[in-house]
Amino acid sequence: MYQKNGCKICLQMMQKSKNYPTLTIIGGGLAGCEAAWQAANQGIPVNLYEMRPQKTTEAHKTDHLAELVCSNSLGSNRIDRSSGLLKNELRKLGSLLLKCADACAVPAGSALAIDRVRFSEHVTHALTNHPLITIERTEIVAIPTGPTIIASGPLTSHALAESIRNFTGSDQLFFFDAIAPIVEYDSIDFSIAFHASRYDDGQMNQGDYVNLPFEKDQYFQFIEALITAEQFPLEKFEIEIQTGVDAGKKQFFESCLPIEVLAKRNPLSLAYGPLKPVGIFNPNTHKRPFAVVQLRQDNMAGNLYNMVGFQTNLLHAEQERVFRMIPGLQNAGFIRLGQMHRNTFLASPALLTPTMQSKIRPDLFFAGQLTGIEGYVGSIASGLLAGVNMARWLSGLDMFIFPITTMIGALTNYICNSDVDHFQPMKANFGILPPLLDPPRHKQDRLSHYSQRAIQDIDLFIKQEYPFLSNPLSK
Repeated sequence: MYQKNGCKICLQMMQKSKNYPTLTIIGGGLAGCEAAWQAANQGIPVNLYEMRPQKTTEAHKTDHLAELVCSNSLGSNRIDRSSGLLKNELRKLGSLLLKCADACAVPAGSALAIDRVRFSEHVTHALTNHPLITIERTEIVAIPTGPTIIASGPLTSHALAESIRNFTGSDQLFFFDAIAPIVEYDSIDFSIAFHASRYDDGQMNQGDYVNLPFEKDQYFQFIEALITAEQFPLEKFEIEIQTGVDAGKKQFFESCLPIEVLAKRNPLSLAYGPLKPVGIFNPNTHKRPFAVVQLRQDNMAGNLYNMVGFQTNLLHAEQERVFRMIPGLQNAGFIRLGQMHRNTFLASPALLTPTMQSKIRPDLFFAGQLTGIEGYVGSIASGLLAGVNMARWLSGLDMFIFPITTMIGALTNYICNSDVDHFQPMKANFGILPPLLDPPRHKQDRLSHYSQRAIQDIDLFIKQEYPFLSNPLSK
């Protein structure tokens, strides 16, 4: 780590920094801290603003930088797991926060779990002692002029959120996160499920949706399991979710209630609401189902489908148990499970390029969960990309867009090139990677091939495009 003690490389960096304006970074979380380190390592002077302890959030407990507010696990370290692959890429790219996390690891099998306090102390020490980083403990209430990276997180303060809303447009900033589960297409049982759209022209087993049909008895068994399943406890600031909120571009039904809340109001509410069978006929029985769950394609490759209208506050283990009672999902592979909580995120496909740069203001970048990238490691990745690209933009250099065959490239491609009308936050997963040309039959072999391809491509990218890893001051 750097020390502000006049070492040779520090003096070089200070000299180089005179050529650049000061970069403002808003947010001392994972993304903001990583962005600050990466930009400063390229000779950019940085003012990092963190509003805590002057102003707290509902979720944070301390005033530490890079505080982990949920789990202390950063997921698997295995490279044939999506989070492990992303961490492997970030280590290769010189991530500060991955270095700190590795130094603060606690026993957790193949997962990277960390001592939260030590981790935060390591990050804070590194940034405090960097010669080009100044930490300011004050709230930024409006988007500043000049080079700026906003990494204020899902609990962005009201004042800054309003400033972002005014900048982006009133319909481009979402304040609630109502995420439906995502299922692997190959795990759906198509001896039960079928393709169809409502009121189609009679073409059986065709249409834009995958349909999962309920018989009457199956439906009521599902409802009983749904309404008795255990839920996440709601924080005070999330209670209003129980009464319904607008979400995103209202791709769910108007009042965005958890599906279990709807079911508790009336056992038939789902059959007449998000699970209504109107206009759907089962080609296996030639009858209309009693109720039907519809799955909608979630990515361009067509290997991921989301469960329409299934925003939920059930525990993840309960979701897997209850949702596998849906006909056709008994062996479902869930890429993402549902959740509902207060969140702020951009309509990134309309606003950002894959470099994390604003489409309408070139000196403004965004990073972290605010962009729609979920998870600790994803936030770190977006911060690294924003920090590096801001430095390159200020230097007049071409900015980096990582290969979409890598996990970091696939994540940024997803948030910037998805269908904006159905855009929801996404974490690292193999389903967002481009399909393999000749995929192995067995799933574990496919995951290994995805990982091998990603590692090969990130290594080649680093060799050809990322030479400054070995010398922070080189271009």
